[in-house]
Amino acid sequence: MRGYALILFDGECGLCSRVVTFVAARDVTRRFRFAPLQGELGRRECARLGVELPMGAPDSIVVTTDRHAWVRSDAVIEIARRMPWPWRAALALRAVPESLRDGAYRWVARNRFRWLGKADPCAAPTPALRERMLD
Repeated sequence: MRGYALILFDGECGLCSRVVTFVAARDVTRRFRFAPLQGELGRRECARLGVELPMGAPDSIVVTTDRHAWVRSDAVIEIARRMPWPWRAALALRAVPESLRDGAYRWVARNRFRWLGKADPCAAPTPALRERMLD
């Protein structure tokens, strides 16, 4: 058992990179590690847990543990579940039907590059974040 949840994100997405930075800064118990979906570890984890994502422009965030994977809005809820208060309040999203949550998630995913562009490939992560990046 690895003892942490792995957040797999679109390494080319500005919004996704900001989400990783946001989560890492507030994850004081260090429950998360991070890797891009496009990397070897991301592809291997998705294959191991049967997660199928479009190649080229992955449109989902994935949270994995030793035995389970969550995608799209379920991944967001799983991240919130492991975060401290007040971020844990996002668990209230469970009350919204998954079809509506995932519909909103897909809408954001379709527009993410227009709103925040691509991630800056030259941007260096903080040392604290760098040590938690696995790929």
